[in-house]
Amino acid sequence: MLARKLLAEFIGTALLLATVVGSGIMGVMLSPGNTGVALLANAAATAAALYVLIVLFGPISGAHFNPAVTLALWLRGELRGREALAYVLVQVAAAIVGVLLTHAMFELPLLQPGTHVRTGAAQWLSEGVAAFGLLLTILLGMRHRPAAVPALVASYIFAAYWFTASTSFANPAVTLARSLTCTFAGIRPVDVSGFVLAQVAGALAAVPVAAKLDNPTDG
Repeated sequence: MLARKLLAEFIGTALLLATVVGSGIMGVMLSPGNTGVALLANAAATAAALYVLIVLFGPISGAHFNPAVTLALWLRGELRGREALAYVLVQVAAAIVGVLLTHAMFELPLLQPGTHVRTGAAQWLSEGVAAFGLLLTILLGMRHRPAAVPALVASYIFAAYWFTASTSFANPAVTLARSLTCTFAGIRPVDVSGFVLAQVAGALAAVPVAAKLDNPTDG
């Protein structure tokens, strides 16, 4: 049973990263010099892929594709520690595979450390906000509108690409994997730790807030 869940997490996370990085490459190729169009293509493709992947793999593994989501659900007692750890390891490995696969599809060097500078208080705050909002979307959506979760997550991520200064990575596995590409979606390896810490902080803040909002007898 766990093996089936992990396979779903692996395939889903790898395809998510292929979409994030690949759509960024294609956006730049088809609209050179027009960052706005490239970002629009990147956001739209990512949102569309998220919707499909969550619909397909949600019934199997929960479609986390994100260590921050797995952490939040473990804290809520919805995952055992061993299962949560296995999810995170698979998500990180799959994210890296997704980036390497994308490089191969576009005939780029497989290994190319990111060069895109993404650091500073505004970027970290953006990632905290992005992760906080994503976790609230998931946790409250699961409770009140479970059938709508794929659309809710896809819509939130599409919007967050545009309303955050960091373009909303909101995912530690995605962040680490994107440090392995110097394409449009990349991030410098040295900037990864700041993003991941902010994402984890945002996710941790969302857990008690979601519990508070979800308790009709509290206040």
